[in-house]
Amino acid sequence: MLQVVGVSLQFGSRKLFEDVNIKFTSGNCYGVIGANGAGKSTFLRVLSGELEPNKGEVILGKNERMSVLMQNQNAYDNETVIRTVMLGHKRLVDIMDEKDALYMKSDFTDEDGVKASELETEFAELGGWEAESEAEKLLNELEIPQEDFYATMGSLDAKKKVKILLAQALFGNPDVLLLDEPTNNLDLKTVNWLEEYLLNFENTVIIVSHNRYFLNKVCTHICDVDFGKINIFFGNYDFWYNTSQLIARQMKEQNKKLEQRVKELQDFIARFAANASKSRQATSRKKELEKITLNDIQPSLRKYPYIDFKYEREIGNDILFVEDLTKKGYFENLSFIVKKGEKIGFVSDNSRAITMLFDVLTGKEEADSGSYKWGGTIKVGYMPENNSEYFVDHDENLVDWLSQYSYDHYEEFVRGWLGRMLFSGEETQKSVKVLSGGEKVRCMLAKTMLEGGNFLIFDEPTNHIDLEAITALNNGMSNFKGCMLFTSHDRELMNTVANRIIEIDKTKTFDKLVNYDEYLHLTKGL
Repeated sequence: MLQVVGVSLQFGSRKLFEDVNIKFTSGNCYGVIGANGAGKSTFLRVLSGELEPNKGEVILGKNERMSVLMQNQNAYDNETVIRTVMLGHKRLVDIMDEKDALYMKSDFTDEDGVKASELETEFAELGGWEAESEAEKLLNELEIPQEDFYATMGSLDAKKKVKILLAQALFGNPDVLLLDEPTNNLDLKTVNWLEEYLLNFENTVIIVSHNRYFLNKVCTHICDVDFGKINIFFGNYDFWYNTSQLIARQMKEQNKKLEQRVKELQDFIARFAANASKSRQATSRKKELEKITLNDIQPSLRKYPYIDFKYEREIGNDILFVEDLTKKGYFENLSFIVKKGEKIGFVSDNSRAITMLFDVLTGKEEADSGSYKWGGTIKVGYMPENNSEYFVDHDENLVDWLSQYSYDHYEEFVRGWLGRMLFSGEETQKSVKVLSGGEKVRCMLAKTMLEGGNFLIFDEPTNHIDLEAITALNNGMSNFKGCMLFTSHDRELMNTVANRIIEIDKTKTFDKLVNYDEYLHLTKGL
C-alpha cells in the first residue's frame, strides 16, 4: 500500500497540486491523467521519492518495495543485460555483490563467515536463488534473444533497451510499480504482453500514459490532476471521460436554471418591495434569493479543441480507384477501390511505405508504374506526418497564416477558428516559426477543417498532441461523414475510426471490412 498524506507542491508562485490525500491499494491499477504541464510525471517523481513535496509525505507500507520504470536508456550501458534487469531489485544485487566480495577475500575470517551467513539468509528470503531464472524468463517473454543476455547494454539498439528497462521495472514482483509512458517505443506485440501482465499483477500499479487504449484496458481507477487537486475516479479512462463530461454539462444546466430563478426573484422583489400587500411575499423571495448559490465551475487546465470536419459537396459513386500502383522500395502492384462511407486504416511494418502512398495519391510524389483515379466529386484534404513545408520559411502570424486557407478572410472569422484550436488573444499574433510540434498540428487541423474536403487523408495525426486533443480528434474523425484514408500508432483511434483495414508489406497482404481489433485477431492472434 502507498499513502499520500497532505502533499502540496509548487514551484515559485506556480502551484501544481495542494493537500493531496490518496491511498493506493493492492490489486488496483491507477492511471494518472491531466493536461500538459498539470504535473502528472512530477507527481510520479514525488511518489518515488525523487522529488520532495513542499508539504505532506508519501508513506510506503512496511517492508514493501517500489519499482520505477527508468527513462534513461543509457544509464546501464556498462552493465550486462541480465544484471540490468536484476538491478530492478537493488537490495538483492547489493547482497550478491557483498557476498561475492566476501568469498573472494584471501583472509576470510570467522567474522566474515557470520556476515556471509546473514547475507545468505536475506538473499534466500528475497528469492535470490530464483532471481536469475526470473530475469531470463522476463527477457524471453519480451523476445530478447538469449545471445544478448550477457551482452552489455551499450552494445544494443534502443528498441531492445526499452524492453530490458521494462523487464527491470517488473523484476522481483514489486509491491508498488510506477510506470511513466510505458508503451512509448514498444511494438504492438510487447504492448499487448504488458497489458496482460498488468491485468494479472496482484500488487499496486500507477501509470502515466497518453495511450487511451492502454489506460482503458488496464486501469481500475483514474487519478485526475486538475484544478490544483488530484481526484480519484473509479473505472477506466472512457468511464472517467464520459462521467466528467456529464458532470460538467449537469453543472452548467443547473446554473442556467438557478440564474433564471435568480432573475425571476429579483424582478418580483423590484416590482413589489414597496407594495404593502405584497411585502410579505417579497421578503420571502429575498430570503430564497440569499440562499441560492451557483455551482463554482473552476477553470480547468484541461482544454479540448473543437474538431469537426464538414464539407458542402456530396460524394458521388466514383471515389478512388487504385490499380497496380508501384513505387520502388515502398510498395508494388497495389490495387484497391474506395467506396462510400469507407474509412480505411493502413497498416505496415514500414511506415514510410504508407507515407509514400499518401504522397503519391495527393500528387506530391509520382508512382513508378500503375495508376490511380479520383472521382469528379472528390475534394481531398491531406494532413501529412511531416508538416514542415507549411511552416519553414514562413514568418507570418497565426491569423495571416490560417487566412490563406480560409474561404472567409475576415480577421474575426479566422480568429474564431484559431480559438477553436485553443489559440486566443496575443497567441494569435505570434509567428508560426516559433510554434511547438503540438501547436503546428492544431494549426494543420484548423487548415484541414477550413478547406472542407469530403475525402480526408491523415498520416499519424496524433503525433505531438496531448490526450485532450487526441480525444477531440478521435471524435472528429469518427463523426466525419465522408471517406478517409489514415494511419496512426494510436490503437484507440485506429479501432474506433477504421471500418476497413489494408495492410501493406511491399504489396497488399490484407484487405477486409473489419475494425483494427478484428484485424489483429485475424492476423496476429491478439
